[in-house]
Amino acid sequence: MPRKNKQSLKFSFGRKRKIPFSFDPHFNYSQKTVAVGLSGGVDSSVAAALLKKQGYRVTGVHIKIWSDPEIPCTLRDDRYDAMRVATKLGIPLRTWDFTKEYKKAVVNYMIDEYKNYRTPNPDVMCNRHIKFGLFLKKAIKYGFDYIATGHHARLRREFLIPKSKFLNKSKISNSKFQIIKLLKGKDTNKDQSYFLWILDQNQLRHTLFPIGVYTKKARAEIG
Repeated sequence: MPRKNKQSLKFSFGRKRKIPFSFDPHFNYSQKTVAVGLSGGVDSSVAAALLKKQGYRVTGVHIKIWSDPEIPCTLRDDRYDAMRVATKLGIPLRTWDFTKEYKKAVVNYMIDEYKNYRTPNPDVMCNRHIKFGLFLKKAIKYGFDYIATGHHARLRREFLIPKSKFLNKSKISNSKFQIIKLLKGKDTNKDQSYFLWILDQNQLRHTLFPIGVYTKKARAEIG
């Protein structure tokens, strides 16, 4: 995998800045755990920083995927970057190996599509089978409430019945009467909602996209 250009990460949460998200008075953020897919790049790093600032219990997860041994790759450097970010934020970091699964679900799929004269979309397959498939399932198995990624997309939570009708207010955030809508990221030039169209309600219910409410300029001021 060719190494992407990465910006220097400088988190500046020391200065006061209004974070554009709404607190639900019935939602105890301090008790919610989230596994953030931490590649070591800017977007996932800012996502982890935002969630920690908002009060979530954040754990970084570096996902190891397959790479062609014939092509120079920087997987080790990427993991080092993720470790550096996790240390900077003061969060634990785990590495989950999905090498074989990625090779089968994404790489082989892409090769087969080309063989059949079709244009593949590996990003969609990676989201379906790896990030919001294996990663999400393993996170839930390990007791996390949510996963989060650095995708430029937004989620809107709507209810089929008024919140005032809930007898147990603590169950509002996980109610089956809740509908999650996938929206474009605020920065339309960076929007990635197209690659997420395959996500179902259960996947969206356990997902957070912290940076989707920011423009590129606003995000740059954060990290």
